[in-house]
Amino acid sequence: MATFQIDSIFLDDIKALIKKKDNTLLKRKLQPVHYADLGEVIEGLSIEEATYLIKLLGSDTTADALADVDPDIREGILRQLSEKEIAKEVLELDTDDATDIILELPEERQEKVMSQIDDDEHLNDIRDLLRYDENSAGGLMAKELVKVKEDLSVLKCLNEMRAQAENVTRVHSIYVVDEKNRLKGRLSLKDLITANSRAKVKDIYIPKVDFVTVDQDGDEVAKIMSKYDLDAIPVINSKKELLGRITIDDIVDLIKEEADKDYQLAAGISADVEADDKIFDLVKARLPWLFLGLLGGLGSVFILQDFEAIMEEPKLRNLFFYTPLIAAMAGNVGVQSSAIIVQGIANDVVKGSLFKRLIKEIGLSLINGLSLALVILVFGQFINQAFMVSFTIAGSMMLVIVVAALVGTFVPIVLNKQGIDPAIATGPFITTANDIFGIFLFFYIAKFVLGF
Repeated sequence: MATFQIDSIFLDDIKALIKKKDNTLLKRKLQPVHYADLGEVIEGLSIEEATYLIKLLGSDTTADALADVDPDIREGILRQLSEKEIAKEVLELDTDDATDIILELPEERQEKVMSQIDDDEHLNDIRDLLRYDENSAGGLMAKELVKVKEDLSVLKCLNEMRAQAENVTRVHSIYVVDEKNRLKGRLSLKDLITANSRAKVKDIYIPKVDFVTVDQDGDEVAKIMSKYDLDAIPVINSKKELLGRITIDDIVDLIKEEADKDYQLAAGISADVEADDKIFDLVKARLPWLFLGLLGGLGSVFILQDFEAIMEEPKLRNLFFYTPLIAAMAGNVGVQSSAIIVQGIANDVVKGSLFKRLIKEIGLSLINGLSLALVILVFGQFINQAFMVSFTIAGSMMLVIVVAALVGTFVPIVLNKQGIDPAIATGPFITTANDIFGIFLFFYIAKFVLGF
């Protein structure tokens, strides 16, 4: 396998060869490379150039690369390929990747492509996988695996494994089933090769095996595989029949997709978009949260108007200058608290009493608030500010920090319990809410203490 750095010089060379239609040199340069490198090359080309390359190299070389490229680029390439050409690519892929490509096609093309697949077993497996939600264990699993029946002898078991392994890219585990295809356990390769050839599989297999059910959510599967450090996990139905397996590469892809989505939600982007998407798509993803921020800002304006009288008091006028500080502290504390909770929910470590968690957050915010309040008091003395004004600002900031921490802790937990992605709570939603709460509390406490 050849590995290399994909740079602009290399891509320019490939583009020049495509333009000249120097097919011999193109094949010589690209046919031996790893599919991940080839996928990177494809992503660096135009749709027309990428399509030319895929048609030239053949599905046995390009199928895995095509499955690996960005979905938007792949969608453009698939539009350029005929149903027969797509079917050839699909035939070279494991059933999970093949199904993903089929799902990306318009409905009218899906059936046309599947009608071109002449491997009945592969086709039936794809049709079976199409029945499941793409984010469920059924939607993530592949049908390719190695399984043996418990009543086989070790010698027959080895022969059966050899036959099945030809169609499996990586053999992570050897699963043991009964006559009704129900999962019984797994085989240790060491136990298998050291056992007497006349021994039965049922005498040497390991009955303890982790598994997931076909309707389990993909996030649950990811947590199980991460917790038990699994490279692959079998998928069963309600009758405990073995249906397929999920491998770690599929889980890594799922985690990456979820992380990208959560990151965008935290930044106030409501849809899955990328930098090179159409302007209208980017506007649709960003504008709703910007509108929410605008409403929050207008709310702050109305609150400030209620305290316009402060501007007429020279000794109290300084309070207005601290408004950005209070708003910033409220927003920052809220985002910190919500980020920790959202991360904990994602890692399944947010458990136990909500009351105890809130008490802990209050204690933490009081310590942080007191530390920062002391800085405000020292700063007030340094600029010869009236002590009561400094005390009011410091005390208000302490209360704002506590409230912001509670909001940042409570909101993600409530959203999660309602089935809403808690990552929403780490973005403009929390920042805007805490800005308004912070300014409101600041001026009402100031009015109560200073009596204006």
